Amino acid sequence: MNITQKMITPLLAIFLLFGLSTSVSADEAKHKLVIQVSTDDPRTQKIAMNNAVNLQKLYGIDNVDIEIVAYGPGLGMLTQKSKYADRVKSLALQDIKFSACMNTMNKIKKKTGHLPKLTEGVGSVKAGVAQIMELQEQGYSYVRP
Repeated sequence: MNITQKMITPLLAIFLLFGLSTSVSADEAKHKLVIQVSTDDPRTQKIAMNNAVNLQKLYGIDNVDIEIVAYGPGLGMLTQKSKYADRVKSLALQDIKFSACMNTMNKIKKKTGHLPKLTEGVGSVKAGVAQIMELQEQGYSYVRP
């Protein structure tokens, strides 16, 4: 082995190792956002949905995962009685995930005798705050409008 080969082999190994360690899977490169809605203020709820739509427009629907988590007074946004019910249903069809807090829903049930009826396309999670925390642990960025 000549001196050029002796120098190139370690350099090649370094470049390969560096290239492998900095490669990012497609899932890791995808932007991830969780948006908290915990208020019954219609303006804030609208801003949360606008934020989600604007991010999809900016990055492309396939390049961003968005979940809107509603709890406490914000849960009303995800019910069939909400003035935003049609928009929530439409956005759910556009890959924006909506999660309703079961803790909040069970409190409503204690007061009214029944669970609130969620808008089509809305799922539920045990606890809204826990869902936000777990998503952040999975690399989601957090926004509260």
